[in-house]
Amino acid sequence: MKVAVFSTKSYDRQFLEAVNAGYRHDLVFFEPRLTRATASLAQGFPTVCVFVNDELDADAIALLAAGGTRLVATRSAGFNHIDLDAAERAGMAVVRVPAYSPHAVAEHTVALLLALARRIYRAYNRVHEGNFSLEGLLGLDICGKTVGIVGTGRIGAIVARIMHGFGCEILAHDVRPNPDCAECVRYVSLDELLARSDIVTLHCPLTPETHHLIDAGAVSRMKDGVLLLNTSRGPIIDSLAVIEGLKSGKIGYLGLDVYEEEEELFFQDLSDRIIQDDVFARLEVFPNVVITGHQAFFTHDAMTNIAETTLANIRDYETTGACPNLVATQKVAG
Repeated sequence: MKVAVFSTKSYDRQFLEAVNAGYRHDLVFFEPRLTRATASLAQGFPTVCVFVNDELDADAIALLAAGGTRLVATRSAGFNHIDLDAAERAGMAVVRVPAYSPHAVAEHTVALLLALARRIYRAYNRVHEGNFSLEGLLGLDICGKTVGIVGTGRIGAIVARIMHGFGCEILAHDVRPNPDCAECVRYVSLDELLARSDIVTLHCPLTPETHHLIDAGAVSRMKDGVLLLNTSRGPIIDSLAVIEGLKSGKIGYLGLDVYEEEEELFFQDLSDRIIQDDVFARLEVFPNVVITGHQAFFTHDAMTNIAETTLANIRDYETTGACPNLVATQKVAG
């Protein structure tokens, strides 16, 4: 099938082309994000392949449908960047990659935790400059801490098992408790989780209910000096509320791999430009904040799995009109 691949970086092309040797789709790569402004590039393509920061709103969907697109294949588990209702009205199917490597994201979460707890990022910069002073590098033991996990799907369940191995008490909150981690977590209300946890880590999907789940009220209910992590979706956190929490000391440490306005920042080199996002710039000023650019998923294993599942999804839909990873409009983002 002829496929327009958007938001293409060199690594996307590398993995997709390697796997495509077994599928023989006609892949055409475009570097820009897919938005209503760039949808005309997909004219004549029955399939578009997109990523998390593409914007397939109703206008973009209408333009794609007018150009002959009938399938959207997203290289992600989540699909909150796609207007599913508009796609259904346009007769357009949406397929996703439900589980590419939950271990990659879970392990990156723990990496952020350890970097913050032991101030690895500050120590690295000091030693690199020949400064071996320990002033300002006092860390935290993780063993014995209470970890609150919001969302216990595949990723959250793996984080629970890892942190259980660290000797932590694990509290969890989820609208659908996961029996796979029942032996190491205790499910509680969100309020109890926030009030009791030394470490709070977010692994829930982005839905209308979880948008700004961590707002000023949620921050106020947390323990003083809490360590907060988000490797899920940026808009789950209200960035302005978290900044106020950092300023007051309510939030003692913050680790982010996602950001609610990341579309104009992440996945590109802006090192020679002035960042125009004042909120993001404010977050970068704090010495107890570590931000990575949506790289938690980015491992060799995960990229191979993403390419394999994406191209298999396209083949399945092309040959049978069906696909096990078809997204239904009643589903929530994962």
